[in-house]
Amino acid sequence: MRKAVVIFISVFLFFVLTIVVTTPNFFPFLFQLTFNRDIKLQQVDSRINILLLGTSGLNHEGPNLTDTIIFAGVDPLKKNVTLTSIPRDLWIPDLNGKINTAYSKGEEKRKGGGLILSKKVVSKILNQSIQYGIRGNFEAFVKAVDLIGGLDLYVDRSFDDYEYPIEGKENDLCGHKEDEIPVLATASSQLEAFPCRYTLVRFDGGLSNLDGKRALEFVRSRHALGPEGTDFARSRRQEKVISAFKNKVFTIQTLANPAKVISLYNILRANIDTDIPQGEFDDFVRLLNKIKDAKTRSAVLDFGDNQEGRPGILMHPDITSEYNFEWVLIPKKGNGNFSEIQDYIACEIKIGDCIIPN
Repeated sequence: MRKAVVIFISVFLFFVLTIVVTTPNFFPFLFQLTFNRDIKLQQVDSRINILLLGTSGLNHEGPNLTDTIIFAGVDPLKKNVTLTSIPRDLWIPDLNGKINTAYSKGEEKRKGGGLILSKKVVSKILNQSIQYGIRGNFEAFVKAVDLIGGLDLYVDRSFDDYEYPIEGKENDLCGHKEDEIPVLATASSQLEAFPCRYTLVRFDGGLSNLDGKRALEFVRSRHALGPEGTDFARSRRQEKVISAFKNKVFTIQTLANPAKVISLYNILRANIDTDIPQGEFDDFVRLLNKIKDAKTRSAVLDFGDNQEGRPGILMHPDITSEYNFEWVLIPKKGNGNFSEIQDYIACEIKIGDCIIPN
């Protein structure tokens, strides 16, 4: 997980550097970066807290729903990073919906409201202030991967996922009627209830070159059979892809090609949303350099793993009208009670390797 956030910031910084290199601000930026060593980003208790969001993009139904939600608490003085991955299915009473709807609902109210509402919601869940937000989408990811010629990576083990969502079919009723939805919601699986929404994706173990579409399938797969169907396996796959992307972007073949650099910049500019002021971009460059060897603590909010003997902090309630007949997660302490989560995250930030009570 540490590499994932550092590389995420690396990709964002590539976007930042391209902006300043192609504007009159380049030389003042270069002067500040070279001679001003202080990091003057907004901080609380010496930490800089960043919310990282990933959305589907305009070619998908629900383009502003967040598939990836990561809270990164960075302490540049102690050189440590605390990462918290928040499941998109976490139910938020204030939203009357899952947490993955926060960005979308915020943007519906006004442009720029997505990051504001998402930061507010995550801050309330974790009881941590959040200074900055960055949102990217899958469309940018696919286009960028194709532009640089695909990604070369090693697939650790073969896997099949029979429940990979088909673009545009997310809410297809598959021949059913609206009044059947409450009953269908209680089916043993969404594949059984709505088979037309899903397709099979398969990956064979070994070295692979993935184009943008396949790379996206590799990181989005959530229902693979066997060990690759866990959130932990998905996180490892995400790290592999982001690392391969960063390595490809920063090769001389990419950086020495002005047309490719400008095209990559245009893709990122059109698909990245952030509330970081341009005047603080140089501080983010310094921050990356400072945390490149940082110690990282990873906190996982999920319902545990009985086979591994790992207790969870969330539970899956019955599918009822209280949750709009959706499959959701809520805290073990009860719907809307985030106190145990807050204590756990506070412990991870201060100490690390904290144990979730049974």
